[in-house]
This record gives sequence, structure tokens and C-alpha cells, in this order.
Amino acid sequence: MTDKDGVRVRFAPSPTGIFHVGGARSALFNWAIAQRSGGRFVLRIEDTDAARNRPEWTEGIIRALAWIGIEASDPAFEGPYFQSAYAADHEAAANRLAEAGQAYYCDCSREQVVERRTAAGSDPQKGYDGFCRDRGLQRAPGRALRFRTPDEGVTVVEDRIRGRVEFPNEAMEDFVIARGDGSALFNLANVADDLAMGITEVVRGEEHLSNTPKQQLLWAALGGTPPVWAHLPVIVNEKRQKLSKRRDKVALEDYQAEGYLPGAMVNYLMLLGWAPGDDQEIMAWPDMVSRFRIEDVNSASAFFDENKLRAFNGEYIRALSVEEFIRACTPWLTPPRAPWRPDQYDPEAFAAVAPLAQTRVALLSEITANVDFLFLDEPVHDEKSWSKAMKPGAEKILEGALTEFTTCDWTAESLKQAVEQVGQSQGMKLGKAQAPVRVAVTGRTVGLPLFESLETLGRDRTLPRIRAALSHLPE
Repeated sequence: MTDKDGVRVRFAPSPTGIFHVGGARSALFNWAIAQRSGGRFVLRIEDTDAARNRPEWTEGIIRALAWIGIEASDPAFEGPYFQSAYAADHEAAANRLAEAGQAYYCDCSREQVVERRTAAGSDPQKGYDGFCRDRGLQRAPGRALRFRTPDEGVTVVEDRIRGRVEFPNEAMEDFVIARGDGSALFNLANVADDLAMGITEVVRGEEHLSNTPKQQLLWAALGGTPPVWAHLPVIVNEKRQKLSKRRDKVALEDYQAEGYLPGAMVNYLMLLGWAPGDDQEIMAWPDMVSRFRIEDVNSASAFFDENKLRAFNGEYIRALSVEEFIRACTPWLTPPRAPWRPDQYDPEAFAAVAPLAQTRVALLSEITANVDFLFLDEPVHDEKSWSKAMKPGAEKILEGALTEFTTCDWTAESLKQAVEQVGQSQGMKLGKAQAPVRVAVTGRTVGLPLFESLETLGRDRTLPRIRAALSHLPE
């Protein structure tokens, strides 16, 4: 580990198989603090649960962090460290507390505690009753180690988001810090690691606030100065329920797979609970870092609005250069994401329509449906689109278009004029007249501008599609 002077924040995820958007928000807030202060961002993988300890999950965390701009190669980045590697340090901390009389061994079962409380006429669901405090038990298999909490007064947590939070000590049981096999529980392992790594600020989710008084007591008992605390507001869905991986779309990887740009995701996540103090929302990362203050984070729940995120993404897509947009779309233009063979893809054809597509897609994944007519042998068949466009009169439009398209100049303007004339002959405006042509050629009622699309597709591929559509119309 490096020199511990200056601000040192940490992000300490458990490897659970997905990277939660709430975790991404916490990581970004910590990263902004580290970069703004010239400090360090420490990545610690809390992998002591063997069932959650898979190398590919840890690799997934590192990939996800890199996608949102938290690069391991950055001078501010430190780690990853693995909590499991510090088991001996956790045990040493437990022993120190026991030897100093600040913790004691206990052999009580939960059933025994409930039985004693019931017999005494108190609430059996209350926490531990302190039975083993003065029994002088020594360490032995099956005996847990409990921290001796103060009997009176309050433990005060100064939170940079929530202000002064007081926790009555009488409501805090003597909590277990090490299991009967000697392994440390979360609170002790967390504090021992933060102490060893010189963490000066702990910025994490609201759900950890209830652990904080216990951890603050442990910091003091182990001779350390507690870090600056900041507990971020919970992220909720449209029903104001806390985001849940069992119910909501919370995996960062899912958004990445749908074609969200990392810049848009970072920008949106930074605004979940924080605002720069004006109406500006679309901001580059350096601007956000320079303006970010953890004290400006709101303690109220933050609504994860996917529609707003989608709108952000559209803004970021439109801000790309055409060349950048083409590169960003590449994963969706080849198998397995694209429904055509690699040899069917024509990069020149895509480049021709890319500027048109860039103004119409909000997700990069939407590009496939917008341009598939260029690369598939036949257009997709969408029954809803067909029924909507191929109404009485469609046959006359298609026949007229086929006649005009056979001889007219193959430019978007000439093609538009041809369909407009055919429509006028049938008493239709261009908007209605072009619908059967669009569905015959592209398979859908919506898409890129029709006549530029036809120009790119070419006469030799357009005419057979119109003939095929005519053959499928009822006589």
C-alpha cells in the first residue's frame, strides 16, 4: 500500500455476479472526491464469503469500473485489494480488543437469549442481554466474540450529508465481531481494513448508516480516528421502492449491452442525489469533478428514471462525430447482435446512412433495426406494419412507384418527387403515399428517411422488394 497522507476513499464491493447501478454511483462519487482532492481511490473486494468469491466476478467489477472511467491505470487508483488476504489482521484486531477487555467471549445461543428475556418479562426479540459480559470465558471453539458497547450516553455520527446523527448506546447490543471459528464479521473486518489502508473518508449507501455507530466505536477502540462519514441517498424506482435486482433492471452490464454510452451513464448517475446548483445537467466529467461537493448531496431518495437516462444517452449520441458514431455502433452491426451474416454487411452503405441514423436513435442497439433493410436479403416482416400500410389503394401506389422507379434518376430528391406524383394521382399526400413503399422495402412503418434509404439501397435491390410486396397483396 502507498503513503497514507491526503484524502483516501475506498469502494468496497462484494463480488455478486452483477455490478449494481447503485454501486456504480457510489464508486463515481468516491472517484470524484479522489480526483478533486488529488487523493487516492482504493478498490477493495470484500470476498470473505466463499460462495461469492469467483475470479470472473471480480474481473467483472474491474471491467465495469473501467467502462465508467475508473481506470486501474490512473495514478489515483489503488488496488484491487482482497479482504480475504487480511484474515490474520482481522484476527489480530479481535485479539487486541479481547485482551483490552473491550470484547468478551460468549457461548449463548439465540434460543437461550430469548428464553432469558421471556422469563424476565422483557421483549424476547430484543438484542443480546449481556449475559456473558462478566463470566470471563476464554476463547474456545463455538464461542463468539462480542464487543462491549457503552451502557449510557449516545454515539454521535457526524455525517456530511445527513448532519449530526445520534444513536443511544442503550439501544445498541453487544454485537458479535468474530464468529466461533475466529473469523471476523463485517463490522470488524471493515474497520480493520479501513484502518490498515488509511481510509480518511467513507462514502457509501444509506443502508450502511445503521452500522456506522458500531464501526465508529470499533475505530476508537482500535486506536484510530474515525473517517469522515457520508451516506448516500437510496436509489428508488418509479414506485419509490428501493431498486432491487430481483425486480428492477439494476445491472450496469445490461445498460452497456443495450447501447448506453459510458459518458451518458456517468453523467446521469452523478446526478442521482447531487446537482451542481444550476439548471445544467449535461456535463463533461472534468466539469462534474470541479463542481462536486459531497455536502451538496441531498439526503432524500433519488429516483432512477430510465426515460431520463435514455434522453441523456440520445444527447450524448448526437454529440459524437459521425466517425465516432460509426465506431460506437460496430458491435451492433456484426453477429451475434446483428441478424445478418458478416459478408452481407457493407460499411460504405452504413456510412452513407449513419448521419441520418445518429439523429434518430437513443440507444446504440436501436441501430440494428434501423439499417437491417440494407443488409438482409429480404426486409423483415412486421405484421402490424404491413396491416397498417397495405390498405386499399396501396396496390396502385406500389405499381406507380415501380413504374417511376424503373426509369427515374436514382437520387433521394427524384425518388421523392416520383412518389409524390404517384400519390397525387391517387389523391394522397406524400406522407400516406410513401407508407406502402416504406413497408415494402424496409419492412417497417418507421425508420430512417425513406428516400435517402432507397438511394443507398439501390435500384437493383429496391424494385424486387416492391414486386414481392405486390405479389402478397390480395387481388
